[in-house]
Amino acid sequence: MKIDKSLMTGSTGMLILSLLSREEMYGYQMITELARRSDRTFELKEGTLYPLLHTLEAEGLVSVREKEADTGRMRKYYRITKKGLKALEEKKEEWAFFAEKVNAVLCGTN
Repeated sequence: MKIDKSLMTGSTGMLILSLLSREEMYGYQMITELARRSDRTFELKEGTLYPLLHTLEAEGLVSVREKEADTGRMRKYYRITKKGLKALEEKKEEWAFFAEKVNAVLCGTN
């Protein structure tokens, strides 16, 4: 099923922080892992990911370091910060509340 991009826009940062809460990753690794874990529902383009990572870094939610890859090229690795972990927990709570209220309307549970 194709997902409306407007639904994904607000959750992409949370998804990236969630990936980084498990391990340090480089950009392409995040793109492939997000696609894999979501059964290809979330397929980010580099032009979407890197501006988001720069924003998360500017907000102090992720940090970045450069490391030489096996190929000899320098690669940027991103990791979540303590501030990022706190923000992720807040986003998860916000998402759960939002999903609960949307489902209440859709399913008529209230």
